[in-house]
Amino acid sequence: MGNAALLNVPDRDLSSARMAVNRAAWASKYYRTFDRDAVLRIAGAVAKAGYEKAPHYAEWAVRETGYGVVEHKTVKNRLCTHDLLDYYHDLDLVSARIDEERNIVELPKPAGVIFALAPVTNPVATVYYKAMLAILSRNAIVLCPHPAAKECSADAARHLAAAAEAAGAPSGLIQCVENPSVPLVEDIMSSDRINVIMATGGNAMVRAAYSSGNPAIGVGPGNAVAFVDPSANVDRAAKCLVESKSFDNSILCTNESICLTLEENFGNVERALRTAGAHICNETDTDRLRDYLWADKGFNVEAIGKSAAWIADKAGIRVNPATKILVPVVRRPGQDDLLFREKLCPVLTLTAAVDFEQAVTFARHASKRGAGHSAAFHGEDRDRLVAFSQAVPVYRVVVNAPCSQGAAGFATYLPPSFMIGTGYAGRSSVGENVGPQHLVHWTKIAFERDSYADLEGIDLSTVSQPRAVPAPSVTAAQTPSPSATPSVDRNELRRLILEELKGLKGDAQ
Repeated sequence: MGNAALLNVPDRDLSSARMAVNRAAWASKYYRTFDRDAVLRIAGAVAKAGYEKAPHYAEWAVRETGYGVVEHKTVKNRLCTHDLLDYYHDLDLVSARIDEERNIVELPKPAGVIFALAPVTNPVATVYYKAMLAILSRNAIVLCPHPAAKECSADAARHLAAAAEAAGAPSGLIQCVENPSVPLVEDIMSSDRINVIMATGGNAMVRAAYSSGNPAIGVGPGNAVAFVDPSANVDRAAKCLVESKSFDNSILCTNESICLTLEENFGNVERALRTAGAHICNETDTDRLRDYLWADKGFNVEAIGKSAAWIADKAGIRVNPATKILVPVVRRPGQDDLLFREKLCPVLTLTAAVDFEQAVTFARHASKRGAGHSAAFHGEDRDRLVAFSQAVPVYRVVVNAPCSQGAAGFATYLPPSFMIGTGYAGRSSVGENVGPQHLVHWTKIAFERDSYADLEGIDLSTVSQPRAVPAPSVTAAQTPSPSATPSVDRNELRRLILEELKGLKGDAQ
């Protein structure tokens, strides 16, 4: 070794992240005893805080990442506050349940500590969404943003944490990794203190979450096909497509990637799209756009989340500055064209099939690149709607509505979500829009089938306990910093310490 340095300098960012996980573990043990009134009070406070600063964080996210539209990100941020809470307000994941008919008592068991990855495309909306899910399910959460969105994400997490603590939540319930990196993420994902991983991001990160050794809920990419049937109101369908594809510059994975119709209807769709604000590309424009969007190393990431006019300028295409989306035309849907792949930018490929059977065949194969995700159907032919939905390997088909907002539950009655489960088709553990119910499991106390069970004699008061409302003088600005110690009473603190010591006995080797 000679004079080689023997000092091993610790990784401060990794140490800080591990400390956050440890604090979250303590917070989760305390929070899992809160009753439903306390949970809803904290969720309401966080929703209010997030709603009020939605425009602020929308502008910050666009400025930091260069992706999307401030106005649209504001909408998405706000949808993950009061709208999300309203949807799940009556879903009780806190109280014990008694089924007297089947002699079963069910006790809710929150996961514990959630490690939640947030993508660069929807950074603050995902922070809001996953924090709300954790609160409603009585879990602690450690958020890990994309490095390109770490500043706005971390500040948003601190803002929500302060609001939660002011409403009575334990300190450490909501935290954020300040300086994320691949080695750090891999280390934390494999920690035995992490109870479940919520992975939103690229395929590589989702696969890493599933192979970490910890339970994971992962979601995959989309490549939504929108079929415009001749029975559709074509002008209404085109308006939906353009509004959806231009929303936040098409940064959502639920956005339409391909517009598919029949040859008999092609002219009508082309005209309607142009009227709705689309630039229909001729053959030269289509070639230029394809060449710009795809290079030797795959999709050109500089186009992600940029406006149609910006992309057109880079590709050498002359368009009206007010153009909302670009529509390259590939007349034959059978060919494996690069333009039939997912495009997280306002570019919607238009193609036409000779008949409905060919359309379904093409849609089925194109959707395999976003297997388990979403598709859209525009039209009034219910038989074709069912046939299309049955054939295409997706778990959401949005009808006569924008797919970007519809599949995410913001223009339909699907659960509002920024985690679109792709199920078995997409190699995911969940095939529906992820909600707080996926973060709670239930212990079932089952009595003998044919015997009488006196279920009224079971005391369930210890399952959750009332928590006092904080004094009115306590505000978010006055709450302890995220590094402060949770305000736990002495008996509770003693119980937690004993549990902690029991858990360490087998580790000191």
